[in-house]
Amino acid sequence: MRIDLHTHSNVSDGTDTPAELVHAAERAGLDVVALTDHDTTLGWAEALEAGATCGVEVVPGLEISTELRGRGVHLLAYLVDAAHPGLQAELGRIRSDRWTRLERIAAALTAAGYPLDVDDILAHAQGASSVGRPHVADAMIALGYVADREEAFASYLSEGRAGFASKYAPPTTTAIDLVHAAGGVCVLAHPWGRGSRRVLRPSAIADLRAAGLDGIEVDHQNHDRIARRDLRALAVELDLVVTGASDYHGTGKVGHDLGVNTTDPEQWDRLRSLAAGVPR
Repeated sequence: MRIDLHTHSNVSDGTDTPAELVHAAERAGLDVVALTDHDTTLGWAEALEAGATCGVEVVPGLEISTELRGRGVHLLAYLVDAAHPGLQAELGRIRSDRWTRLERIAAALTAAGYPLDVDDILAHAQGASSVGRPHVADAMIALGYVADREEAFASYLSEGRAGFASKYAPPTTTAIDLVHAAGGVCVLAHPWGRGSRRVLRPSAIADLRAAGLDGIEVDHQNHDRIARRDLRALAVELDLVVTGASDYHGTGKVGHDLGVNTTDPEQWDRLRSLAAGVPR
């Protein structure tokens, strides 16, 4: 069984519709795929319907923006009740600030000599429920400022660059509590990729485990062989579920093809058992 637990559709910053993503998962030979758009559950219905027609098990999930010690940390949540009022209220607050952040980013880039307005960005967001910096990058590509999303982030949109603007995110422990209150389970996304390792040291991950964290994403394209080895050992030490996934974004992210990393079926069964109420 081939299981990919981290993908994005155009409901957030991917380029496939939820249905297209699921059919692509079928062609890639996946048996299980999780749709984990940023801070939204709005793609679930379409993805589940597509899965029912093509025989791919679709796991409803999302990737929640959180903050730990002043740095962004992403939390993958699975099998939550989408109608849970507390969770949806917090997701709504995060998405609302994403919209106002676009204005701050556009103003900052314009001041830096790269004229851009919110309409330019929204033209590339395809009506996404959850808008973000990748859509800004797409607008910059269209205007000829950069060649691709990678250049946009490296040169303009990452922290410390001219086009960076912070956004609201709840504390990671608050998000863990909300996921559990909504009946779900939570996994740290790419904990040692990008700049996350600076805050997600082993002691910090142990603290999150004590706060209820269920697992860590070990096999990810942003983790090299040594990082995967050390994270897997830490997961064993802390009794955390180990997952692997592609972090697929369609054409929005190169080198993250569906199924490039997968989750062991036994680990997925363990996550499902936790969501079903087996003691953590």
